[in-house]
Formats: sequence, structure tokens, C-alpha cells
Amino acid sequence: MDLETFTPTMIYENKDGYNVAAISNNKNILALSKTVNTNDSDLFLFDRTTKVITKINLTLSGNSAADFSIDDTDFYYTTDAEGEFATLMKYTISTNETEKVLAKDWDISGSYFTNNGKYRVTYINEDAKNVIEVFDVAEGRNITLPNVNGKSITSVGFSRDENMMRFYAGGSDAPSNLYVYDLATQKQTQLTDVLNKEINPNDLVEAKVIRYPSFDGVTIPAIYYLPHQASKDNKVPALVWVHGGPGGQSRQNFNSRIQYLVNHGYAVLAVNNRGSSGYGKTFFTMDDLNHGEKDLQDCVEGKNWLANQSEIDAEKIGIIGGSYGGYMTMAALTYTPEEFAVGVNIYGVTNWMRTLKSIPSWWESFREALYKELGDPYSADSVRLKRISPLFHTDKVTKPLMVLQGAKDPRVLQVESDEIVAGVKKNGVPVEYVLFDDEGHGFVKKENQIEANSKILQFLDTYLKKEEPIKNDDL
Repeated sequence: MDLETFTPTMIYENKDGYNVAAISNNKNILALSKTVNTNDSDLFLFDRTTKVITKINLTLSGNSAADFSIDDTDFYYTTDAEGEFATLMKYTISTNETEKVLAKDWDISGSYFTNNGKYRVTYINEDAKNVIEVFDVAEGRNITLPNVNGKSITSVGFSRDENMMRFYAGGSDAPSNLYVYDLATQKQTQLTDVLNKEINPNDLVEAKVIRYPSFDGVTIPAIYYLPHQASKDNKVPALVWVHGGPGGQSRQNFNSRIQYLVNHGYAVLAVNNRGSSGYGKTFFTMDDLNHGEKDLQDCVEGKNWLANQSEIDAEKIGIIGGSYGGYMTMAALTYTPEEFAVGVNIYGVTNWMRTLKSIPSWWESFREALYKELGDPYSADSVRLKRISPLFHTDKVTKPLMVLQGAKDPRVLQVESDEIVAGVKKNGVPVEYVLFDDEGHGFVKKENQIEANSKILQFLDTYLKKEEPIKNDDL
């Protein structure tokens, strides 16, 4: 669009479900990606001057655009074509040749050049934790990043003259703060202090990564939070936490809801069940077309791992999750009804056929990929989708359930939660339903977050910890 006349000009008409993934510095080349399945995508370069589209990847694999070189002669992207994890590649536009630039034992999740090309910044997903490398291109080495009391630097950005760096630093036990760093003097200045002043930082718990074998020998990674007061003489209740997705990942970031629950005496095991991202493409595809089955067993084995810890009350272990994790919560209460003492379902799918048929139009480029992973509801897959949909098996639920839902959720419709609540109530099982009229897929308003967390804690104290609720006249 011409900014003086506001006259638009058609550059490219997208008729094939592409996404614009990167734009060259001279604005002449667009990097386009096309989703094939939930792991794999094709990459293309569209030249605005010649109108030619060139496919970059030679094989079907997980490909993602990174950046163009400053002079626009090279295009950088990540791919897992040569192994389990994504590597950084360079594609020379004039010759169509590719070259491996960087490989790690984990996924390289992104890379970009600073304003004048002095540095290349690369993000690595190392065991559910962001690791950042800043590579000095001229000197051919990584620079040393500042130390912030042992906290992890999770994001960086550079000034246009490349003399100053801003960065965020935090950890599983500390929300990230913003800093500015002078690369010449090595002086760092903290700009924010986001932790609520009423919270003692020493009360927060640092997570640790653990691993346990699942039912079939597959190793499952998980992130473990243990309350400070927990011991073999003071056993605490626990929760298996299941991330969203499918294909998400619980990471070693600060999670206020988890810290809130841990602070009130609940251990939390955030399970990265098979199908989670970050642990190689084989692990990522292990749950394809068997959701609610083997990945659910990974969660049950997580419960068993908790039950074997000396600090955990083995009789008081529940399950909690949001979105796909909410589905896993309902699957656990439905298909393994005696394994978990309670369940907290946060806007979780309960009827896969309805959810897959109601994918919003702006997800169209991803719809086919979801059908390939989960199943096509308009095909014979519908038999299995109905079998793994908790809504049709609510009579099996025997343990207390809490459901939280946003009325404006476009992904998991309110009817999903309405119907699962009505179905479970028929069993005479305790059910609590928290509906927010002004929320969508995820609760973004602070007052609603506070109410949701408070209601979850009250539910867990009543049905998992089994404490008598505090009465007003006791305050």
C-alpha cells in the first residue's frame, strides 16, 4: 500500500494455503511455508520481480524459515530432514545450493541476524529450556552472555547500531525481567522487577527435569516441582500436569499457576508425554492416530512415578491440564477411572468429531494436518474418534471433576464443557463448573486468572487434600 495515497497493490494472491514466513531485506523475496502435517511443511521462495516460486526443501520434513542474509544472497531455515532434530541451513539463492550451518543435539528453534549482520542469534530448545547463542560473524565465535545470578537468558534483541543488547532473564522459579546490556563496557541494567512485592522469592520452587520409563519402555521426560515443606515425614498430594497441543511441550519457564499450587502444598509433575515437541521427530509422531491411548498411559506412568516418591502421598494424586491437556484429563477420568483421585479440565476437548468439524476458517491451512494426526471425522476415522471422545463415555467417570471454560472460545466450544459436566453429574459425582463469559481459549484477564486459580485450589483442597474449607467466621 502506498502510504501517501493509501492505494493497495496486489503482490501475491494466496490460493494454496501458504503462510508468509519471512521477507527479504530488500522486500523482493517472500519466504512461504505450506503445512503438510503437524510436523512437516514445505518452504518456498517467491520472487516479486520474476513471479517465480521456488521450492527449497527436497524431502518432506519439518522446515521453518529463519532469516535472510543482510545482502539477501542467502536464505536461512531450519530442518529436521537429516536427523531427529532441526538444524540450521543456508540456501544460496543464485545457485540453489544448501549448506549446513549449525547442528545441535536438540532442536534449533530459530535464528536471525542483527541489523547490520554483525551477530547471528540462535535459539535452541535444550531439554525444554531456551538456550541462546550469539555468534559474532566476523570473529567466527560465540560471544559470552552476561550472568544474571544464575538465571536463564530467554530472549535477546539488539540496538540498530549493535552496541547494546536487551534481554530477558528468568527461570522456573522466577518470572523474566528485562535488562539492557552494553557490549563494550559489559554493564547490565535491570529495567523491570515483575514479581509481586507480596511474594517472597524464596517461597518459589525451582523445577528439575526427571525421566521415567513408560509402560512399553519409552523414556518420558517431565518437569518436577516439589513443595519446600515436602518430605518422607510430611507427604504432600500431587498433580500430573498435561500441556496443550497436541504436540505442545511443558517447558522450564515460570508458570504462575503451577507455582501457586506448589506454594499451597501440591507437588506437580509436568509430563511431556509421547507426541510432545522438543525431543525429536520420532517421539513427536508417536501419538499419531492413537491419542487418548498410549499418551494417556504415559500420564498414568507419571502418576506411578509420583506414587513411588517418598515425599508424595500416593493416595492423593490428581490430573490437570488445559486444551489438549484438558482432553487428557477427561480421558484419564473416563478410560482409567481409578488411577487419579480428581481431575481439573481447563477448556478441554471432549468430542473430537465436533471439534475437528468446527475448525475455524483461519485454521484452514492447518486443518488437513490435524486430520492426518488425529483422524478425519468425515471418514472411517470417526469410529475411533468417537471411541476416544470422553463425552460418549461419561458413565465411567467416578472421581470428582472441575471444568473451566471460556464462553467465547473459538477452538474448544463451550458446548464441549456444558455437555461433559451434564453427563458426569448423572453419575452423582461431584462436579464444579466455572464459566467465564468474557474469555476465549485461555484466560487473559487478571481478575479471571485469580478467580480460576482460587477455584482450582479450593476444589483440590476439598477433594484431593480433603481439607475442610475455611468458613468466614473462622477468619
